[in-house]
Amino acid sequence: MTALRQEHAPSEARLWVELWPLLLASAVSLLPFTVYSTFLVPISEGAGGDVAAVGALRGLGGLTSLAVGVAAAPLLERFAKQRVSAFALAILAAGSLAAMHGSFAALTAFCAAIGTATAILVPALLASAADRYDDDATSGRAATLVSATQALAAVAAGPLIGVVAAQTGWRGALFMTAAIATVLAIGFALRPDEHRHPGPPNRSAGYFEAFRQIAGRRILLALIAAASFRTAALMGCLAYMAAWYDHAFALDATLFTLVWTVSGLSFFLGNYFGGRWIGRTEDPHRVAVVLLIGVGVATVGLVLLFAAPSLAPAVAGTALQSAGHAVTAAAITALIVRRGGPVRSAALSVNAAGMSLGTFAGASLGGAGLALFGYPGVAAALLLPLVAAIAIAAVLASRVKRALRGTRRPPPRSTFSSTAFDPRLRRCAR
Repeated sequence: MTALRQEHAPSEARLWVELWPLLLASAVSLLPFTVYSTFLVPISEGAGGDVAAVGALRGLGGLTSLAVGVAAAPLLERFAKQRVSAFALAILAAGSLAAMHGSFAALTAFCAAIGTATAILVPALLASAADRYDDDATSGRAATLVSATQALAAVAAGPLIGVVAAQTGWRGALFMTAAIATVLAIGFALRPDEHRHPGPPNRSAGYFEAFRQIAGRRILLALIAAASFRTAALMGCLAYMAAWYDHAFALDATLFTLVWTVSGLSFFLGNYFGGRWIGRTEDPHRVAVVLLIGVGVATVGLVLLFAAPSLAPAVAGTALQSAGHAVTAAAITALIVRRGGPVRSAALSVNAAGMSLGTFAGASLGGAGLALFGYPGVAAALLLPLVAAIAIAAVLASRVKRALRGTRRPPPRSTFSSTAFDPRLRRCAR
């Protein structure tokens, strides 16, 4: 059966063709906050507030994403995923248009709206991609392709937004985002996915029953926890990486953008090729081992980044860290898709909320380490969640291996090797 599925699995090119609306929507989800971060200074000047106050509103979006992601998780299975995506894209477009007013109140509404939209949109897109295919390997590959596209968008969004903003300003970039999101929302609403492979039925499960089902699946809880820990380590590092390069290597902001591009490109390549390899195997133990290796590589990269004596090894550590996190993220997404069963969509939503929590926890850990022990304290603080993720991944790989051994049946006894199956033959044997 496995060989048959692999033989008829869609090619990489076919996946891109079939999933392109979902991939485009996942890329668009990153644009609003990219515009906000890139043009924070002029946006703050237009709002009449300082950069710190306006920048802090970005945290409101994260908190909103965390709250909405958890609250909406059990509801995703009850509606068509592309209709849910259309609703989220409409919120994203409305929030982008609201920010064009430029006032502090409008920017507050913008951050809350974008946080809400992404909390709904990202898990809906992942589940929609996975639901199109009837075998676990291809479903997991489709979901990781969506996340890989987001990583690619994170690299390409900056230059694209810069070109648009050079002609129309930051308001023009937000208007472009709203226009694309509106067109996608209309397309998703008017033409639902006709190729959707129906997932396991979960219509009878109540709101709190979905949470109970997730809590009853230890593998899902372990994966969500590992995702939160590894996100805390990565996002905590990214929050202080520019300051570290300036402190250690006197790298100004212009040159640091090249380092940032290397980091983003490494994440995309790791997520893409890691997800591609994972999609070719149906062995859960191999995927769990890849998860463990990915966290280990990310840990080595973090240590190398903060211990490097010169710029080149530091950049290599940055790339290694991003690639390790990317492979880990692909493995976690694939395993949630394959093992989620009737609560797959809800688990993806809770996982996204857990990563939002990890983002805040990582920034707090890094800040505490910096305040207490300087930049070595940042590295030490961020190693804590990585060690926790390594422990979870190791236990997970071990348990999956034991579970696979337990499912192997012993070879049947040959009827010619024993006479115990027939009392008459047993008497003759005497």
